[in-house]
Amino acid sequence: MNVSIPNILDQIIASVPLFKPELALIIGFIVCIFTALFLEKRWRNSTFIGCIVTLGFSLYYLIGQLSTTATGFSGMWLVDTWSTYARLVVLCSTVIIAIFLQQQHSKNNGDVYSILIAATLGMHVLSSTSHWLMAFIGIEMVSIASYILVGYFSQNKTQSEAAMKYVLFGSVCAAVMLYGLSLVYGLTGNLDFQSAEHLQGLMDAPEAIITLALLFVFAGIGFKLSFVPFHVWSPDVYQGAPTAITAFLSTIPKIGAIILFARLYQSWSSTAFYFSELSTWFITIVAIVTMLVGNLAALRQQDVKRMMAYSSIGHTGLLLMAVFAYQDLNSYLLFYIVAYVLMNLATFIFIDQIEQQTGSTSLLSYTGLGKKMPILFTAFTLVAISLIGIPPTVGFVAKLMVFTSTFSVFQSSGDTGALLLLIIGALTSAISLFFYFKIPLYAFLRNSDQPVILKKQFGVLLVIAYILTVLVILFGIFPNWVMQVLA
Repeated sequence: MNVSIPNILDQIIASVPLFKPELALIIGFIVCIFTALFLEKRWRNSTFIGCIVTLGFSLYYLIGQLSTTATGFSGMWLVDTWSTYARLVVLCSTVIIAIFLQQQHSKNNGDVYSILIAATLGMHVLSSTSHWLMAFIGIEMVSIASYILVGYFSQNKTQSEAAMKYVLFGSVCAAVMLYGLSLVYGLTGNLDFQSAEHLQGLMDAPEAIITLALLFVFAGIGFKLSFVPFHVWSPDVYQGAPTAITAFLSTIPKIGAIILFARLYQSWSSTAFYFSELSTWFITIVAIVTMLVGNLAALRQQDVKRMMAYSSIGHTGLLLMAVFAYQDLNSYLLFYIVAYVLMNLATFIFIDQIEQQTGSTSLLSYTGLGKKMPILFTAFTLVAISLIGIPPTVGFVAKLMVFTSTFSVFQSSGDTGALLLLIIGALTSAISLFFYFKIPLYAFLRNSDQPVILKKQFGVLLVIAYILTVLVILFGIFPNWVMQVLA
């Protein structure tokens, strides 16, 4: 087939306007590297300011795409509702993480902002493609940036061990995924999983080989989503990494990965491809096991960060449940993502603020602190209530939407998997009550014999956490405020 280079160049130039938010991130990445090298010693916050300005420009260009639906770069780049709103959530979350890092790690951290921008760019790629090669590039951008972020502030053996486990496990998953993709390309000759040629190639390929190849591919996606059995890295890494990095790992990488997984599932579920039925059972079983493992393991934890790691795994199961019930996926899944990000970021800011006061993330260190830090622990308790899914919080509305949509699937199809998801989802939500309520239990209902001298602390981070807590309540009472935007 003859390829006209001028035509390719014309198409690339025509696609550039769709790539403006990402171009802003690329330019900002380069600028942050130079400011870290040449300006940071003279002007300490120059790289942080450069990062915030970069994210601001990207957000500005992204807002201009709110009503746009288009493809670019030979169909490798997608701009639609999923892509635009997922990237908006990623950018807003990254701004909070950047402020988190600047407040808690203000010394010798100039390089970390360029790494954060690179991770954000990777999330944009994951959210905006249906092409396996682009998806792999996005996953690796986020993964490599995450490895560096975890190891960047390592100060002891535990943190170094966490970083090493993360790198080793992530590298193996990436290699397995790449091998799976090479098999998929060899069998189909096409890497766009939404295209008819790709689906036809999958249907014509031997079932045993294509099943093995796709399971290899899911290893890479599973690593980023940390669903069972690819979750084993997360508790150690979450506990060992600085809290600001843990907040990043538990929220932002999951956004792009779940959007990619949702696109994949939707493109297969309505076709004659034999794996489409198998993928329905795959996602059902993985969601059920992930919810059970995450919530049951969280019951035994006495470290708050480790508990939140397993909590995050449990919420991944609910995100997969939202993907399963994809009838109204645009709004329901995106609403759950917004709710999850609000709750998780607020939680880790509160954990960090308490850690600054007590020097520990153990639940025992929370004993009796509710009377000394009443506002903080009241807000923390409200966020925990939202994570459980109790009204009137955004977590309750998000879970209700997912359960309602799953129940609709069960009513229309009589699918046993949908019924199992509903039962396990309700059961694990009840189980989560027991470990989330450990926070107010230790803080308000138990007294400490040891006196704790608290520092007076009311900074930017606490203000952000309180704003997030207010949004958790407001969006729970008025979910239409979010739904009207996402519609």
